[in-house]
Amino acid sequence: MKQDVIVILDLGSTQNTILARKIRDLGVYSEIHPHDSSVEVLKAISNVKGIIINGGDNRIVDGKAVEIHEELYHQEYPMVAIDYPQSKCAVNWEELPDDKTLKAFLFDDCKAEANWNMKNFIEDQTELIRQQVGDKKVLLALSGGVDSSVVAAMLIKAIGQQLVCVHVNHGLMRKNESEGVVQVFRDQLHANLIYVDASERFLGKLEDVSDPEQKRKIIGGEFIRVFEEEARKLEGIDFLGQGTIYPDIIESGTKTAKMVKSHHNVGGLPKDLKFELVEPLKQLFKDEVRACGVELGLPYEMVYRQPFPGPGLGVRCLGAITRDRLEAVRESDAILREEFAKAGLDKKVWQYFTVVPDFKSVGMKNNERVFEYMVIIRAINTIDAMTASIEKVDWDVLEKITQRILTEVENVNRVCYDMSPKPPATIEFE
Repeated sequence: MKQDVIVILDLGSTQNTILARKIRDLGVYSEIHPHDSSVEVLKAISNVKGIIINGGDNRIVDGKAVEIHEELYHQEYPMVAIDYPQSKCAVNWEELPDDKTLKAFLFDDCKAEANWNMKNFIEDQTELIRQQVGDKKVLLALSGGVDSSVVAAMLIKAIGQQLVCVHVNHGLMRKNESEGVVQVFRDQLHANLIYVDASERFLGKLEDVSDPEQKRKIIGGEFIRVFEEEARKLEGIDFLGQGTIYPDIIESGTKTAKMVKSHHNVGGLPKDLKFELVEPLKQLFKDEVRACGVELGLPYEMVYRQPFPGPGLGVRCLGAITRDRLEAVRESDAILREEFAKAGLDKKVWQYFTVVPDFKSVGMKNNERVFEYMVIIRAINTIDAMTASIEKVDWDVLEKITQRILTEVENVNRVCYDMSPKPPATIEFE
């Protein structure tokens, strides 16, 4: 089912995404396009029902007010302008409208149907993927993150065995995470999945490397090399699947989805791979991506997976990575996640994890003096990740987690709780 579309033309508003979400929440699909979009560009979009010119404080560029193409005023689209003094629209709103006003424009003026939902979206994207790919193959780097997992499920639904997924285990995943990816995609969804255990290779490259930025570069660069090696073993691959989502497009400053940088998710892929991109989630916000994953039947724990940095536990095993501390991070993190789930905190706290510093402290075990590592617990809440507050975890829950970590995790004799908000601290330690 082709869904009706309301086009938002960006003329300097800082509330484009808020407006787009309000429209989608009312059941009508919306897209944000640049102010200089031509009549031809808009006519190329199926089922456009109306246009909103969204002005704002940033509409003055180099001392001159930006304007839309004059011929847009002479088309048959119902149009309204927000905070745009030079508008020639019949209707002009001074500020973002309330739901009643917006509904009147969408359903009375534009005659749009409230047919924007995940079931229809998946049906539309499935057909578009089949048209784009034909009988060719698509390669996808499947990290196990939300975006790549939902893209994989979507592509499996659309083209089945024509999708080739590559999951690289760099040895820095959380406990049972790689196994979970294999279990869901290979065993349940019957994906064409290549599993690469490169953990020894990554740990070898990271030996004695303590600088956080150097660790990140090594992990990212080595991932690209492993992925490239696997890609070169395959034949008949013409497309590269990516988990690009709508905020990526908006934040990149590009004008249309066609101009999204190809290296957004698989950073720095070799130019000679020469794949055409398949990006079925590029018009979804993050919560819509999760809703799409649920509709596609992915497990809750995968769809609502905790935010996880690309370098994985490599930046939570502070300083030079050692196997004993890496294992301590992995095991303590698993205990934290298990106990937070039992306490219902997994649905309340935005992000929570453990880190293990690269120094030891004195302690007592079995009536003997020991010199072992500490585990630091971090649990924070945030809206935009620019600032963050500390979750005030119930004391009994913290005591239970502490007891389990000290009893079950080797080489650890101390547990601390990080009380530092952002700023001055950052979310991750490295």
